[in-house]
Amino acid sequence: MGENGWRRTDAWIFVSLVIASGAGRHRRAASTRRPEGVRLTDVLSTADHLNRSIPERHEVETAVRRLVGAGLVSVSDGWFRITPEGEQLWRSRPSAGLATTVDTVQGVLSRRHEPGTAEWSLAEDDHAAAVQEYVVRSIPSPRRSPEGQSGRD
Repeated sequence: MGENGWRRTDAWIFVSLVIASGAGRHRRAASTRRPEGVRLTDVLSTADHLNRSIPERHEVETAVRRLVGAGLVSVSDGWFRITPEGEQLWRSRPSAGLATTVDTVQGVLSRRHEPGTAEWSLAEDDHAAAVQEYVVRSIPSPRRSPEGQSGRD
C-alpha cells in the first residue's frame, strides 16, 4: 500500500471510535446538555481492548486527521463523533469476527475512500491526561469485606 493509503492504525482508531460510541445506537436526545460522542479516554480504552496497547499520541493525531479529512469522523470540543458517512461505512462493511474487524475496515477504507487531511492536533498533555484517566479507571476498586458488619447499628 502506498504511503498515502490507509494504514492499519487508521482503521484501529476508526473501529475504536465506532465501538466506543455504540455505532449510533445510543444517541443522546437533543434536549440533553451532554453532546453526542465520546471522549478520548473512551477511545483509548476501546483501542487498548482491541489491540492490547494504548495508541501513542502521534498515532491518534494522524489517524484522526485522516478520518476527519475523509468525512468519516468529526471532533469538536474534545468530543469524537462518527459522521453519517462513517456510520454507513461501518454498517455496510463485510461481517467478520472481532479479531479481524480492524483488518476488514482497513480493506473497506482502501476500496471506498481516500484518506483526507484535516487541521487537528492532539496536545501531548491531553493525550497523557486521557491515558492517566483510563489507567485509573482500569484499577479495580477494593472489595469491602462483609466481616465486621453485623448489620446492626
